[in-house]
Amino acid sequence: MTGAKQPPLEERRESTLRWLRAEVEREGDFRRLAQAICTHLYRNYEHYSWVGIYMIEGDRLKLWAWDGPQPTQHVEIPLHAGLCGWAASTGQIANVPDVSKDERYLQCFASCKSEIVVPIAHGGRVFGEIDIDGDQLAAFDGDDERFLQQICDLLGARYAATGAP
Repeated sequence: MTGAKQPPLEERRESTLRWLRAEVEREGDFRRLAQAICTHLYRNYEHYSWVGIYMIEGDRLKLWAWDGPQPTQHVEIPLHAGLCGWAASTGQIANVPDVSKDERYLQCFASCKSEIVVPIAHGGRVFGEIDIDGDQLAAFDGDDERFLQQICDLLGARYAATGAP
């Protein structure tokens, strides 16, 4: 939404969740749904400088969808490597305000200053995650964590219910 005046952030978040609930019901293909959410988040939240969805395949995370200015070289990540591997392995959110100070960080883009990774899970099982980079320090707060957790809860329930892919 470049050039257009954005509604307040909370209003955009509520609108996104309404949109995603409808998409989860409508879209039959999880990969297309994953791409739609990456594109939606990247285009509607200016502090999200790159958005990707990785899903667990065996002992690796594989990039299923992304949107941003350029692709990442990390299309596969071992489950215990980096912030993505840590979040998938532990089932916990990784919200890192300064990636240069976190030894788990795997650099993708020189512009990345902060990163948030939220597991996509359901029923205690982690299926994947949303990974978002920020080009500002401390780009993500507790509201982002709660918002992205709601998105991941919807995606996790959808993935579990349909036996995706």
